[in-house]
Amino acid sequence: MSTSRHFLAGAVLTLASITAVAQPPGGFQPPPPRSPRESAQVDISGRWVALVTEDWLWRMVTAPKGDVTSIPVNPRGRQVANEWNLEQDNANGEQCRAFGAAGLMRLPTRLNISWQDDNTLRIDSDAGEQTRLLNFAPVAAPTEATWQGHSVASWTRAVGGFDMRQIFGNPKDNAPGPVKAGLKVVTDHLRPGYLRKNGVPYSAETRLTEYFSTVRAGGNEYLSVLSVVNDPVYLSGAFVTSSQFKKEADDAGWNPTPCTTAPPALTPTQQERGN
Repeated sequence: MSTSRHFLAGAVLTLASITAVAQPPGGFQPPPPRSPRESAQVDISGRWVALVTEDWLWRMVTAPKGDVTSIPVNPRGRQVANEWNLEQDNANGEQCRAFGAAGLMRLPTRLNISWQDDNTLRIDSDAGEQTRLLNFAPVAAPTEATWQGHSVASWTRAVGGFDMRQIFGNPKDNAPGPVKAGLKVVTDHLRPGYLRKNGVPYSAETRLTEYFSTVRAGGNEYLSVLSVVNDPVYLSGAFVTSSQFKKEADDAGWNPTPCTTAPPALTPTQQERGN
């Protein structure tokens, strides 16, 4: 055997012995997978207050019955909205119909977002004292529908805050752009509720898809929530809104209040009649 072959054989034996010593009992053990909390691509935890800069008349007050402005309701949905009865809701213990997941983030509310555990983000609202759980790990859906439903969360890519290519189109049809992190949440198993406090309905077949993203501007941090509501029962198409929140330094403004809806505002015709 030549000198080169002796050298090669010795090197192989040395490498094998080093590998055998370095490996733990049972062979190579890969590191445990990182939890969703550890692998978070965007931090939405903290205290947030809603910035009502659009749709003020439909978010800050209770609009007149039958006002479905900018919501793509179908004839059946319009009929239900026209039949809304606040007194009947209260008598039936249905005060929280406007505080379900499909309408909650549009309310003038404060949010407290925190990690309940390594696999679950928790969103508490002071308006209606509601709690949403965003599940990254597989969790069985509830046997009964609830106001906040069953939410499945995942980290996703976002362009300019939200990846509109993922939401509305085929990514292959668009040129790639700068990538930012985002959170996608899909919610179903919802108890029927209202998209607005004046009784604009969504059904138990509703599927809510949300995209959470943060941005810093002017020394402040903002949270944007793009919401896509699909309801084959009461809507003729997707109801898309974008809600903004500003991060707060403390909980000084936190004011938990139960589910309540003020009576609807009077229409101009009703005001003229003195009703």
